[in-house]
This record gives sequence, structure tokens and C-alpha cells, in this order.
Amino acid sequence: MLFTRALGFRASLISLAGLVTGIVLSAPATGAETGNLPAIDAAQWALQKEVDNIRIYTMDQPGSGFQAFKAVAELDAPVENLMAVMINPESCKEWVLNCSESYAFGQGDFHDRYAYSVNDMPWPVTDRDYVLRIRTRGDADTGQIIMDLNATPGMRAEYSSRVRVDVSNTLYQFTPRGERTHLVWVQHTEPNGSLPGWLVNNLLVDIPVKSMQALEAVAQSDKYQGYRLEWAEDGNLQGVVPDNR
Repeated sequence: MLFTRALGFRASLISLAGLVTGIVLSAPATGAETGNLPAIDAAQWALQKEVDNIRIYTMDQPGSGFQAFKAVAELDAPVENLMAVMINPESCKEWVLNCSESYAFGQGDFHDRYAYSVNDMPWPVTDRDYVLRIRTRGDADTGQIIMDLNATPGMRAEYSSRVRVDVSNTLYQFTPRGERTHLVWVQHTEPNGSLPGWLVNNLLVDIPVKSMQALEAVAQSDKYQGYRLEWAEDGNLQGVVPDNR
């Protein structure tokens, strides 16, 4: 029993740093920053792991015991399919490691909306929940789409059975490459509670690898086929809609 619980504790720490998901768009890709995230092209990123078409980098963050990570991948799915996944407020459960609950709430639209999600933590770690503001923007000239997710913990009442994450910033950058998509995912999260930073940092690289592999598989499923991007005359992305609309 003790051995089983020890394994569950290790698994919870692995799941802890990963979150799904958040997204804004405020700047063109290469030098963009969201919240307090480091720039995508910062020289301080250190390569930690390479699995197939996925590379994972980490970087220390000033004033934090928890590192930021950057995941870079070539996904075998067109950007339309991937965006169909990303706009589904419940898709977190399909591809984000250990995401057990996810839904939209409040007033919002494609460009600026809110979502609530939960990371399921095995014993003895308490489940973490996130209240996220999600912002999305795209440029027709480059085809590039950027999403930012930023924690807004005060937007919903807290649950006594869960630990509210109050610092989490995420950037997703999607760049179409024919029928494939270049994805960059940058994230820094303070998981709160009594979790040692050194241990979480050692396990951090597994989270985006498993999540990106799942995202690619989900985007290839029948559920997310037959979508297209809708662009305004000024070149800004307006939404993701079924092909038959």
C-alpha cells in the first residue's frame, strides 16, 4: 500500500506543473511575451529533452522556485484542426495531462473568454484548479495564431477541496506549415501549496511531451475534422467554424 501511494505521489508531482492551458495574443511570435513569461527566442532557454518531433527547454524564473518551460513541436495536423480543439472549452480533458474538468463560464467570445479547469492529483496531493482568461489572435498574412492564458483566480469562488492556482501564464504559438503545424508552448506556473520546486522542476519536462502527443492525436480524430479559419477583411482572425458554414 505504501509503495502504491508513493507511486501516486510521484505521478501527482508530474501532473502538477502542466496545465492546460491558456492563451493570448498580443505580439508577433518571435519576441512575444505574455504575463511574466520569457521571450520565445530568449538565449537562456536550455534544452532538456528531445522526443521524436518534440523539444523541451527550461529556464529559471526570477523570484520563483519553479522553472518556466518551452515546448517546440512539429505536429502532424493542420492548424484548422488544432484550433478546433483549442476553442472547445472541454477539450482540456482530451489532451492536457491529468486535466479532469474543464468548461467555459461568463460572457466572452472567440477573442477574449474565461475557462475553469481542474488538475486531478493522486494522493496525497490536493487537486489544483485554475481560472483562466484566454485571449486569441491571428494574422492572415503569416497564418500565425497566438493564444495567451493567464490566471485570474478571483473570477470564481474557491473550493475548500482544491488549491487555487493564482499564478499561471501560458502562450501557444501556432504556425501553419502545409498540412502540419509548428507549435511553441511556453508556460510558467506557481502550483501553490507545499511542493518543493526542485522536485517539480526535475519532472517538468514530461508534462508537455505527453500533452503534445495527445493533442496531435486528438486533432487527427474525426471529431475535429472539417473546420476552417474565418478571417476578417483587415486580416484578423475572427473564429474557427465548420466547413459547411
